[in-house]
Amino acid sequence: MRMERVNRIWRHPDYQACLAEIRRLEAERKFCRHTPEHFLDVARITCLLALEQGVQADREQIYAAGLLHDIGRHLQYRQKIPHEQAGAAIAEEILRDCGFDGQERSSILRLILGHRTKPEDGEKTTLSALFYQADKLSRNCFSCPVQDECNWPEEKKNREITC
Repeated sequence: MRMERVNRIWRHPDYQACLAEIRRLEAERKFCRHTPEHFLDVARITCLLALEQGVQADREQIYAAGLLHDIGRHLQYRQKIPHEQAGAAIAEEILRDCGFDGQERSSILRLILGHRTKPEDGEKTTLSALFYQADKLSRNCFSCPVQDECNWPEEKKNREITC
């Protein structure tokens, strides 16, 4: 499946400018960085979880959310704006420019805004819950040389290889 609109996100000048700023600000970071590999891992893991759970999901929207979910990181570092809120504001414009309609933008923005909020017990199989889970599963804490210094809550850390 070719995802032309997702590739438009990747090539979008605002996206590339934000990504360059995140790279610059995280260049000396010893903890997990927010890289295209992480963004794509989140999308791919979400797709796998949705398939396993039988959750209907639009792959193009998942990949769009994957690419965009941490794009507001530089504003969190510089202005202390929670990155999911900053990212949603940046994503809205990029998604519109890349041809996503209002309903699609709303679904993608919901994933971006919710990727840091742990789902309630009864919501474990919603797409938002799977996206949240994928964001955590994408991190290989078990092999991180500074895992004991990380300020992530223990329940979010992947101390073992899991699926």
